[in-house]
Amino acid sequence: MQDVFKAFSLVGRIAVVTGANRGLGRAIAETLAAAGATVAAGARDPASLDETLGAIRAQGGTAVPLALDVREIDACSTALGELTGRLGRIDILVNNAGYEEVRPSLDVDEALWDRIVDTNLKGAFFCAQAAARSMAAGGHGGSIINLCSLTSYVGIPTAVAYGSSKTGLLGMTRALAAEWAPAGIRVNAIAPGYFRTDMTEVFYSDAAWETSMLAKIPQGRFGRMEDLSGAVLFLAGDASAYVTGHCIPIDGGYLASV
Repeated sequence: MQDVFKAFSLVGRIAVVTGANRGLGRAIAETLAAAGATVAAGARDPASLDETLGAIRAQGGTAVPLALDVREIDACSTALGELTGRLGRIDILVNNAGYEEVRPSLDVDEALWDRIVDTNLKGAFFCAQAAARSMAAGGHGGSIINLCSLTSYVGIPTAVAYGSSKTGLLGMTRALAAEWAPAGIRVNAIAPGYFRTDMTEVFYSDAAWETSMLAKIPQGRFGRMEDLSGAVLFLAGDASAYVTGHCIPIDGGYLASV
């Protein structure tokens, strides 16, 4: 049994988490650090990472801030290259940074479309590309975890740009998994269901929506941050050494019951 538990250890690994300053990203960063990884917590404004870094360090973990706007492609490549030089390697990348704005499809303009798609899909790809270069050059492989969504699978009204970006992210996950497997790089995803975060707070302020949505979730509750931990640890480390190109919904059974 000792070897089984060791497969979930991330001691000695270097992990990058984009959008780690709040919500799901912060929870994921804390999880990886708790398992022993040194976490480079990324955000557009490094000052916004103080709570994430403080929480990790308070639990005895190791974390460093990383200035990272995933829409700035060249800057992201440079930042991850410099991080590799500073820490020696990148073993894990979690593409969590995301953006959403609820808007009827007929009112979506080019600026909104570009902001959502550039953040959720284009930015994720080029971060993955930069991390993969580091992983391949080091010869040690690695694990990339993308943050997909229920909208990767089902259509949600007023979320056309977001759903398009997350559906594309699922396709990207599969394509990169197939291409990068020979280099020992695994690419998987998780698809969180309904978790209460700053980005989704607009939904939870509507009591009728909350009641209606809970009725659609077989487990009868919304996600808690700790619900992410098991899947993230599984995909990040050696426990999933023969798993690539897959997405794990973390949704209380929502997709299974649609």
